[in-house]
Amino acid sequence: MSIADLTEETSPKVIVSSLTLAPGFYLRQGKRMFDAFASAIALMLLFPLFIVVSLLIKLTSAGPIFFSQRRVGRDGRLFRIVKFRSMRDGADKQGPAITAHGDLRITPLGTVLRLAKIDELPQLWNVLKGEMSLVGPRPELPRYVDHYSATQRTVLTVRPGMTDPASIKYAREELDLGENADAERFYANVILPDKLNLNLQYIEKVTLFRDLSLLSKTVIAVCFSRSHSVTTT
Repeated sequence: MSIADLTEETSPKVIVSSLTLAPGFYLRQGKRMFDAFASAIALMLLFPLFIVVSLLIKLTSAGPIFFSQRRVGRDGRLFRIVKFRSMRDGADKQGPAITAHGDLRITPLGTVLRLAKIDELPQLWNVLKGEMSLVGPRPELPRYVDHYSATQRTVLTVRPGMTDPASIKYAREELDLGENADAERFYANVILPDKLNLNLQYIEKVTLFRDLSLLSKTVIAVCFSRSHSVTTT
């Protein structure tokens, strides 16, 4: 099964706040042009890595190479986000919606892929298709979006992204969740509202410089989180 087979868009089912942004050129056109160009180049450069990771997934665990899941995108449209599979096949139907450090559903290879965020790279395909952006509020499951306030739904007025300010702050999210007795409740009541506040601040002023800065900070945050995990496990 190819990535294209996994990303078919479904009908919108989420009501978006009537509050709209007053976009400048970058938000109207420049951001999409940058996303399309950068994601196309990245997919070509990362193709050899994709082949290696795909082979390792097939050799180390039963199931498909890719994992797809319905998320809420721009204007409340549902789409299928694509990742390299890092858990046992069907594990998303056998436990909580979120994963914490030490989750037994994660495969040994998946632990490495998630730590380095390599499992997220197939989302470059979502970016190329226009369903996502390189930078923007991370797309959530419909079950969480259903409980957004009118103000929080403003994050749905822009394309969701592969990274955002919240991704940087919560680069160690799985480790933090693993330390909480009720990880899913902690995520919904504490982490998610803070993420939404950070993203509401982001969409107030979207610029190329800020996006490039966030992309750079994301790489640094992933490297720092990876080294911290190695020294504490």
